[in-house]
Amino acid sequence: MVDTHNYISPLIRLNPADNVAVAREQIEPAAMPDIDGLRPLERIPRGHKIATAVIARGQAVTKYGQTIGFASDDIAVGAHVHSHNLAVGEFTRDYAIGADAVVPDMVDEDKRATFMGYARPDGRVGTRNYIAIISSVNCSATVSKAVAQHFSLPGVVERYPGVDGVIALTHGGGCAFNTKTEGYDYLARTISGYAAHPNVGGVLMIGLGCETNQIPALLRREGLGETDRLRTMTIQAVGGTRRTIEAGIRAVEEMMPIVGAIERTPQPASGLSLALECGGSDGYSGISANPGLGFAADLLVRHGGTVILAETPEIYGAEHLLTRRAASPAVAEKLLERIEWWRDYTARNGAEMDNNPSHGNKQGGLTTILEKSLGAVAKGGMSRLNAVYEYAERVSEKGLVFMDTPGYDPVAVTGQVAGGANLIAFTTGRGSVSGFKPSPSLKLASNSEMYRHMVEDMDIDCGTVVSGTETIEVLGHRIFDLMIATASGKPTCSEELGYGDNEFVPWQVGAVM
Repeated sequence: MVDTHNYISPLIRLNPADNVAVAREQIEPAAMPDIDGLRPLERIPRGHKIATAVIARGQAVTKYGQTIGFASDDIAVGAHVHSHNLAVGEFTRDYAIGADAVVPDMVDEDKRATFMGYARPDGRVGTRNYIAIISSVNCSATVSKAVAQHFSLPGVVERYPGVDGVIALTHGGGCAFNTKTEGYDYLARTISGYAAHPNVGGVLMIGLGCETNQIPALLRREGLGETDRLRTMTIQAVGGTRRTIEAGIRAVEEMMPIVGAIERTPQPASGLSLALECGGSDGYSGISANPGLGFAADLLVRHGGTVILAETPEIYGAEHLLTRRAASPAVAEKLLERIEWWRDYTARNGAEMDNNPSHGNKQGGLTTILEKSLGAVAKGGMSRLNAVYEYAERVSEKGLVFMDTPGYDPVAVTGQVAGGANLIAFTTGRGSVSGFKPSPSLKLASNSEMYRHMVEDMDIDCGTVVSGTETIEVLGHRIFDLMIATASGKPTCSEELGYGDNEFVPWQVGAVM
């Protein structure tokens, strides 16, 4: 006899209007011939969808109360719904600009959360205190890495207390492009965004000397100048690689006591700028980790902080949920302009907006980009959308904002960090493991099985929502508390393991000549 008091259905029904449900665990028809009056016709892998009603060919398939695609064949009740019988199709969306834009219920200032952070001269606050070696061009990447590697030798960085480390931020571009293009804008904004980042206490910028991306021009363009904490040099001017490495090490050593002298002090949560990211998503991401993070993001907004949603290709199909929350028509129109830019960009590169999800996403139960996007948007909670930024633009608005980035995680997060994000919350269902120095990256596992399997890399188990042992609200508070602790210096799993040196990936757009 079923204990109805403690009974948790093997199916997750997200909205009464849905004609599919999600399998909480793998469903075997022989073992589970009847589930809440529904007869499974075939095996349904965990995280995948089962039809809860007859769905005729061409009829909309609904999840989250939204259309995630259209049946490409007749689908019987109890059938597995996935790539073999579900496809993307065009349909009209109600953008209803501003219809759901509500001014957040702010927490009283005297009750707002605080964290221990580094106050910077420009008014921003750091959660970490790094020295960054930034290459202006790929040609100076090896030298930049060599300078940083010197400070990773045993006992070297320990001589300079107060500095979290020396990191090399190198990339594959910097030359053979036109400086009047958006590709140059992106690179220049990204480099300057990291050079002026609140988590970076000192910078050494190294170039080759003859590259297109000239350091003096970049500094003038971005309003930066050399100081005792921002130094520059080129390999050709110094006299070769060995001499430049030696000069770079000396320059960093001179910065170390200056940077290390800065101490953590109590700072308001309004000083936090949180990058939202999801990678290696699965069928549970939009049910557990993403809405849990969305609840925490709303909390941060109420405490005066900034939340940066991104990945334009992964809000495609769900953009109407954001336009409804736009603070003004101009904000909504800018978001839709970026969607149209992506339609053109993908078309001229022989791709389509619905080429997503990835192989791993599909294995985890996601079928269409519409389904993935609806789950991804949940990371942004329910807050009003206050601004839309282009890639790597410095974020100045408080509350929820959107930044136009690709869906590719390293490129997306690089843009958000360049915009000022001093903390990252990264949801994953398959097990993404990237760190993103200089900003700490929290990994939120959407399901408990993966969390246990990869426990050394995951910071928080959100699968408790899937198992029914925790609500979204309780999970959201737990995420928020971990965010505050991390901002105050608690190391993330990727920091404990020393990861995050290879994820600086500026977006390369345009012709390389």
